[in-house]
Amino acid sequence: MDSNAIDTVALGGGAHDLSILGLFLSADIIVKAVMLILLCASFWSWAIIFDKLMRLRRLRAEAGSFEESFWSGGSLDDLYDRIGGRPADPMSAIFASAMREWRRSAAKGLTGAANLRASLQDRIERVMQVTLGREMERLERFMAYLATVGSTAPFVGLFGTVWGIMNSFQSIAASKNTSLSVVAPGIAEALFATALGLVAAIPAVVAYNKLSTDFGRYAGRLEAFASEFSAILSRQLDEKA
Repeated sequence: MDSNAIDTVALGGGAHDLSILGLFLSADIIVKAVMLILLCASFWSWAIIFDKLMRLRRLRAEAGSFEESFWSGGSLDDLYDRIGGRPADPMSAIFASAMREWRRSAAKGLTGAANLRASLQDRIERVMQVTLGREMERLERFMAYLATVGSTAPFVGLFGTVWGIMNSFQSIAASKNTSLSVVAPGIAEALFATALGLVAAIPAVVAYNKLSTDFGRYAGRLEAFASEFSAILSRQLDEKA
């Protein structure tokens, strides 16, 4: 008997397909469901990651452009007239909300008395903080999803692994054969589920940490602008006294 024939007999009459597609197609229905869930979770995670990265890049550029216009020495009223109706980024939205409150109060003559000026200053600061919080909440949408995938995907994959190994032991008991050709396919399917869990979790965790840091820095930039703008409005109120 030649070596090819010996290999065929040793493998029980045919070789198992251990490719990625073969492992998926030959897996148990529960393991298949786990794999599909992890693949969908990974795909959606990458979509969120790319969206957040591109949006952050665009917002940084828009904030730089706005700050250049804001600190150029031009009239704040003219700047508000240009962007007040449709602010393009969170920093512009903060500026527009403060100027809107300023104009409303000025139109009602509430910028004269000292107590009215203090009340106006407080309202402007609250309006800017509310706008900042709303804009950051919008930017950080779906961040909780990345955290959830990063923390749960390995355990979902582990569930598929445990289920696949249980099926492998059942196959061993049914066939009463402990050869590698009987055990290997089931073990490979089970480990593939764990691998998919890690593939989904690792990018989600790394992206969540990076994006959280970037959003924190951007929020700090917005808070710094709000404080500076509040100081400018306060100085103008004092000059009108």
